Amino acid sequence: MLDQSEPATVTATPPVPRVDRLWAELTGRCQLACVHCYAESGPDKGHGRMTAADWMRVIDEANTLGASLVQFIGGEPTMHPQFAEILRHAVGTGIGVEVYSNLVHITDEVWQMLRSPNVSLAFSYYSDAPEQHNAVTARPSHAATRRNVVKAVGYGIPIRAGVIDAGTGQVPGAEADLRAMGVTRIAVDRIRAIGRGGDNDPNELCGRCGQGVAAISPDGEVWPCIFSRWMGVGNVLDAPLGEILTGRAMAGAVASIPAPRAVCNPEMECSPGHPPSSCQPRS
Repeated sequence: MLDQSEPATVTATPPVPRVDRLWAELTGRCQLACVHCYAESGPDKGHGRMTAADWMRVIDEANTLGASLVQFIGGEPTMHPQFAEILRHAVGTGIGVEVYSNLVHITDEVWQMLRSPNVSLAFSYYSDAPEQHNAVTARPSHAATRRNVVKAVGYGIPIRAGVIDAGTGQVPGAEADLRAMGVTRIAVDRIRAIGRGGDNDPNELCGRCGQGVAAISPDGEVWPCIFSRWMGVGNVLDAPLGEILTGRAMAGAVASIPAPRAVCNPEMECSPGHPPSSCQPRS
């Protein structure tokens, strides 16, 4: 008979890891050196400690946790020496994939992979005027990006563009130029005070970081989102992704982020730029 004087033991149900969308920042290296880059990427940056095998393992974990999308970003993700292999693995899992590229240089092998089912492209565009665009990227990249945008449209690859408003009145011209190239999914965003663009102000975050989304750095560090990169909550080289997502560090980081603004436009919600969001992580 149960001793009524003894309190019943209640076993706490562990939290269930959940991630719908994942940023995979494959590398810090980039041909460009954009003046506002959130990641402070550039030609002199490295690929980090994560190996191709590590990335493939994390993609498998995210898939198991129910992720619908992984976005490869950087730096310039296509500059990772094993990018095609990592992309091929992601495609094989059936998970949705978006590649956020500067579209300066794409190899034939990568073009072939980008034409796979469930793969899309995204890129940032600054102006229809070459001198304005190149002033932002700090390289003569305008012609190469336009050439590859036209190529992607010709291949029928789903593609979206983010026009970054630099306050120079260039947005209408950039949008018109993109439409002329065949790009129909266009969103406009602002420069955020993160990375080269500012001083990592938490008020620049959308307030939904870590809520079904997470980002992983080239060194395996996990952040609540790609913008909250000073809020490390664990490392996938040390612990499983699911364990990190339900850990105290993630809970503490999410709690410290200012609440979403009541006037927040859902189109600017900080997810990996996949419908219904048009967030531009490059900004």
